[in-house]
Amino acid sequence: MPIAITRKVSPALAHCELTHLARTPIDVELAAAQHEEYERTLARLGCWVVSLPAEADLPDSVFIEDTAVVVEEVAVITRPGARSRRPETAPVAAVLAKYRPVVSIEAPGTLDGGDVLRLGRRVLVGLSERSNREGIDQLSRLLSHHGYKVEAVPLGGCLHLKSAATQVTPDTVLVNPAWVDPATFSGFTRIDVYAGEPYAANALMVGDRVVYPDAFPHTAARLDRAAVPIVAVDVSELAKAEGAVTCCSLILTG
Repeated sequence: MPIAITRKVSPALAHCELTHLARTPIDVELAAAQHEEYERTLARLGCWVVSLPAEADLPDSVFIEDTAVVVEEVAVITRPGARSRRPETAPVAAVLAKYRPVVSIEAPGTLDGGDVLRLGRRVLVGLSERSNREGIDQLSRLLSHHGYKVEAVPLGGCLHLKSAATQVTPDTVLVNPAWVDPATFSGFTRIDVYAGEPYAANALMVGDRVVYPDAFPHTAARLDRAAVPIVAVDVSELAKAEGAVTCCSLILTG
């Protein structure tokens, strides 16, 4: 059974870090309710959900994906690019140590898990405002022992690589070609997001299903035409904090 590690919404979510979005009011109670439904969705899809408590002093801590990169052999604790987020990692490391050997990215490296897209033994890492070359090089050294090839990927216009591309079937990626070079995904079938839905490339594959925001109907229709099985969720309040469906969990398989 896959394990999904999540963390409850911080009451300070409205004070989150923002890079590409203007700050707008966030209904924290609604965000918490949406997150709870997200957790229930993961459970319905067969995950054992391990939910960590909210962190009142860490506004972005619900976005747990950024704190670690987990493969079958090891868990790599990141060093987030935003200084305010670095205290988020210790509690996650303690939980992950129950399931994997744990190693860490060290200064001066920075790495956000949201920049890391694993496609089999190929690990793509967005060279972003949050993940630098030193962090990517450290990840390469840590994962190469286990047979993974890490590649840096230039980005433009978005926060993380998984803002621009995610995997939706074993051989298909969902891509915003305005933010990442589509040639990066040669060898994969590519579905481009609808041009009017630039944030629509973030999807979470859980087994043979895909958790997907209900905010992008045109891109959802493209996924449907490609026979990608979607489970729709409402994450509208979390999206105001530059969050998305991959951000809110660490999925452990194997």
